[in-house]
Formats: sequence, structure tokens, C-alpha cells
Amino acid sequence: MSSRRCAACKQLRRRCPSDCIFLPYFPPNNPQRFSFVHKIYGASNVGKMLQQVQEHQRADVANSLYYEAYCRIKSPVHGCLGIISILRQEIDHFKCELAKIQAELSLVKAQAQIEAQGQVESDVYHPSFDISSTPWFY
Repeated sequence: MSSRRCAACKQLRRRCPSDCIFLPYFPPNNPQRFSFVHKIYGASNVGKMLQQVQEHQRADVANSLYYEAYCRIKSPVHGCLGIISILRQEIDHFKCELAKIQAELSLVKAQAQIEAQGQVESDVYHPSFDISSTPWFY
């Protein structure tokens, strides 16, 4: 038995074996992390999920379970989907903003190009040449 029990074993009021599946992912200094996961999924289900994945994936699974449980507790109706929807709306908003800014930028570039061409044309224009004095312009 380890001298410090993990958050799961503390909450479940049991001994924490040295090979406890919960210990690396639910440390004793963060009991709320396991509390959220336990409230939504149950300790047995979480233990089974952690055992079913490869060891290098367990931290990601534990983090995902915690985040999903946290979202479900904070927003019982929408959970993670509510946050995803909000983030998608923000992405759409910023895509529109980016499109507006790009359109403004292309307009400014076009105006600068027109002004540059106007400058070139004004350099080519000779004041001694008056189009109204040509015979075909009556």
C-alpha cells in the first residue's frame, strides 16, 4: 500500500494499492478532478476505460473524461457540445472579420495601384498637347 492514497481511493474510502490504475491520473492533491469524473461516469466505468486503452493513451483518456465531466457538471443541458457550439460561432465570426479585412486590404491595394497608374499617366501627359485642338475632335 502506498503511503499516499490517490484521489479515487480517498473518495471511495479504500486502500490504494501500489498498482492503482487511478493513481497516475487522479493525484491526491486534486480530489475534485476525480469527483467530477466519478459523478458522471462512475469509478468502475472509469477504471474499465483506463484498463481498455494502452498505457501511453491513459493520460489522454483521463484528461478527456475529466474535461467532459467538468463540462457536463457546469452545463448539464449542453455539456461539451455547448462549448463546441460557442467556439464554432467564434470561429465563424472571426472568419467573417478576416474576410472583411482582406476585402478592405484588396480595396486599398487596388486604390494604391490606380493612384500609381494615375501618377504614371500624369507623367506621360504633356500640357502642350491639347486634345480639343485636334481636327477630329469637333
